[in-house]
Amino acid sequence: MVPEHKTTENKKAILVLEDGTIFTGHGFGATRKTTGEVVFSTGMVGYPEALTDPSYKGQILTLTYPLVGNYGVPSNELNLGLPLYFESDRIQTSGLIIHELCTDPYHWASTRTLDKWLADEGIPGISGVDTRRLTKKLRTHGVMLGILQVCPPG
Repeated sequence: MVPEHKTTENKKAILVLEDGTIFTGHGFGATRKTTGEVVFSTGMVGYPEALTDPSYKGQILTLTYPLVGNYGVPSNELNLGLPLYFESDRIQTSGLIIHELCTDPYHWASTRTLDKWLADEGIPGISGVDTRRLTKKLRTHGVMLGILQVCPPG
């Protein structure tokens, strides 16, 4: 099944860290504000698993791989009562930070885009962020609290 094509609606987004550092970018997912610890993952694949991992519950997750969303999001199919493709039954993170969002993914198991999945679950995301710079800051200074806001288009 080919996922529906959905582009972001030119939403703006901002991430503010507790030390006053500001990152601006393009918003995707839910149009809302969230707060949490800003953390990172250096994995090259597995964003559906990372987002649904209970160990990231309530945190704003930074993915350091430069392109995210390129294989879409699989179905919510269950096997023996457990999610087949996810670590839990919903997104656990409170937000997502990436460098570049793929808006036209393709994979045999994909049923929707990352943008649509985050919007469906009420999770805001920001792209266009220098995730290397952010990760270096977090490695040097430790986990920081942050506010992520995705504004309506316009």
